[in-house]
Formats: sequence, C-alpha cells, structure tokens
Amino acid sequence: MKIRCEASFRPDIALPIRSPLNLQLSPLIALQKLDLRIAELKEQRRKIPERLEANESPLREATRGFQEASASGEALIKERRGHEKDLEAHEDRIGKMKDRAAQLKTNQEYQAHLFEVEIANKKKGEIEEKILLAMEQIDQIQRIITGAQATLKESEAVFTKQKATLDELDRTLASELADLDIKQKQLSGQVEKTLLARYNKLKTTRKDQALALLKDGICLGCRLQLPPQLVSQVKRAQDVHTCPYCYRMLYWEGEPGTEVKGATDRDQAQNFEVGESV
Repeated sequence: MKIRCEASFRPDIALPIRSPLNLQLSPLIALQKLDLRIAELKEQRRKIPERLEANESPLREATRGFQEASASGEALIKERRGHEKDLEAHEDRIGKMKDRAAQLKTNQEYQAHLFEVEIANKKKGEIEEKILLAMEQIDQIQRIITGAQATLKESEAVFTKQKATLDELDRTLASELADLDIKQKQLSGQVEKTLLARYNKLKTTRKDQALALLKDGICLGCRLQLPPQLVSQVKRAQDVHTCPYCYRMLYWEGEPGTEVKGATDRDQAQNFEVGESV
C-alpha cells in the first residue's frame, strides 16, 4: 500500500518580501517554515509506536481469549480423563464385589452384600454423570475455541496490514526528514549568523515559532494588537523588531515604508486597544 504524504516543503517558493532587511529575513522565514515541517514530521514519527500499540490491542485481546479458552478446554479434558479413571477403578471394585458373592454363607451376609453393591452402583452412576457433564462442557468450550481462533486469525490479518502501513509511513517520513535536513543546513547557511543565533535561541525558548507575521497591526504569534509606532517601524523594515508581548521577531509581507492603511487597519485601530487580543 502506498502512503500519500503531504506535499514536501519547497524553500524555493518566492516570498513577497522586497526590502533589503526583508530579503535578509527571507531565508530565515523559509527556514522557520521548514523547521515547522520537520517538527511536524518528527511528531508524526513519534506517534507511530503509539498507533502501533493501539492497533495491536485487539490482537492481544484475541490472543488472550484464545489462550484462555484453550486452557479451559485442556482443563476439562483432564477432568474428564480423571473421572474416566475413577470409573474404571470403581467398576473393577464392583467386579470383585460380585466375585465374592459365591463365598457368602448366610442370608444376612448376602443382604449386606446386595446393599454394598447397590451403593457401589450408585457411586458409579454419579461418576458417569460427571463424565457426561464434562463431555458437554468440552463440546461447548470447543465451539468457543473455534470462534476465538477465527477472531484471532482475523485480528492477526488486520494487524499485519496496519503494521505494514505504519512501517511504510515511517519510511516515507524518514526519507522526507532526511531531505529536509539537507535543505535546513543549506538555508541555515544563507541566514546572517547573528540573526540565526537569535532565531535558534527564540525557537528553543518558545518551543514553536520564533518569527511572527505582522498583519493589520496585529502580531499573529500572540494575536495581540501592537503599538502603532512599532507597526510603522516593522513596515519600514530598517531593523528587526520584536513583539513586546510574545518576544517573537516580527516581519511584514508588503512594500517597506507603506503608511497608507486600508479600512481594515482603521477598524482595528478603532476597535482594539494596544495589547488587546483579537
């Protein structure tokens, strides 16, 4: 079975960033997109053993059911054989009792002998009933074993297919990660060293994105309204500025220095205070 994975990240896709600073940030932005994809793929690989464990649960249950039914069947067969041995020994005793009948001399001895034989025959009947009961139980457990065996076989087939699918997924993810690792090294070499160090520190601290897009005066990293002066500075793109709330590096996808605001910007300024969440 082929696994259809999400499209791999393409760092060569053009980004709408045109100022010198934004051109400097461009590989860093691309690097972040690539790093996020790498983190996503690693998380998918991390969860594969958990998925495999979950998929194996029905197989373990089926195996346990079959083993328990088989053990019960073996115990019943052993019990029946025990009763059969008891019956054989008891019949031998009855035979010997009957052989002694010719040796009896008095009526009293004969009456006692008949009573003893009667008791022995009653005991024999009880043993035979136990054997019949064990045989009925064995028939029942055999049907249960047959059903459990069929369930086990089906579960094994399903799990084998699921495991093959997950194994192929793991190989596909590993291959894509290997390719992305090479691209990551290439992109890292295109980023100015100071910016790269700053980016790596933020990424380690935040455990997620180190850069955030500025849109309509809002930091899309924390979804908070930014001060107008900071918004203008980010748009002028003369330096790298940081969100005062989430500390991510800010960038803007637009022409640098553009101060004209659309209706959406005016609405944001009217409806939201600085630092208010949208």
